[in-house]
Amino acid sequence: MADLRVKLCGIELKNPIIMASGTFGFGKEYGEIYNINKLGGISSKGLTFEKRNGNDGMRVYETPSGMMNSVGLENPGVKGFIENELPDYSKLNTCRIVNLGGGCEEDYVEGAKLLDDKDFDILELNISCPNVKHGGMAFGIKSEVAREVVKAVRKATTKPLVVKLSPNAEDIVEMAKVCEEEGADGISLVNTFKAMAIDIENRRPVFNNITAGLSGPAIKPIALRMVYEVSKAVKIPVIGMGGIMNAKDVVEFIMAGASCIQIGTANFVNPRIGEEIIEELEKFMDDRNIKSLDEIRGII
Repeated sequence: MADLRVKLCGIELKNPIIMASGTFGFGKEYGEIYNINKLGGISSKGLTFEKRNGNDGMRVYETPSGMMNSVGLENPGVKGFIENELPDYSKLNTCRIVNLGGGCEEDYVEGAKLLDDKDFDILELNISCPNVKHGGMAFGIKSEVAREVVKAVRKATTKPLVVKLSPNAEDIVEMAKVCEEEGADGISLVNTFKAMAIDIENRRPVFNNITAGLSGPAIKPIALRMVYEVSKAVKIPVIGMGGIMNAKDVVEFIMAGASCIQIGTANFVNPRIGEEIIEELEKFMDDRNIKSLDEIRGII
């Protein structure tokens, strides 16, 4: 049988299938549907230093071959997570990733410090968050702004550090290089694309914030291209994501150079998608006599 194991930041995963932040909570609800310990890993709901209630109005909206979301990082805050969610999250028998966002550099640093000695495996830094001290532009747009926050968080944590990139960056390859230079142990990409929808009957934007994040199969070809380009430019492992719905999509991202992948929107379409893709991937490899993903990784 095919060996699905992969290495990520020095940690061995059972397989390359990780559930993406913001689409899987902390695993509890999906754990009632199937054995989530079969997964290679889980990236937690995105945390901020302080608790957030999220955005008002429409939060999720279906689009052709995808969806838009404007949840607004609703979360219990780092302290709330540590007190109420981490006791169960830490017991999972899979790679446990904690996703951390922030509105300013200090929030990222203080959050990373609080989490540093806690029982999980990898810290994933979401730099798509608006920088409230600099006019609301996301940390992940300009490389030199990202450099400062990655450098500061690297000093604040001893955990393996993966930086999650925004596809809205001015130069995503340069952004990835900067993160690597500042000590990131891995890169994950892509986050959602900035997008818009209009309610033509009421003559107003669908979302209160006007724009929202686009995900799903519609973005896959662009995400795949970005993962390919970044994988060629850095030596650290790359986690690919963006519209993955089946094992074929997973194989494409692996061939483009990804060490492993994350699944997001597909969880809303099929809550059992994680275990189904693992089974599909194993069959795909067995049918083609592929013994290990190393045989096909980065062959393009």
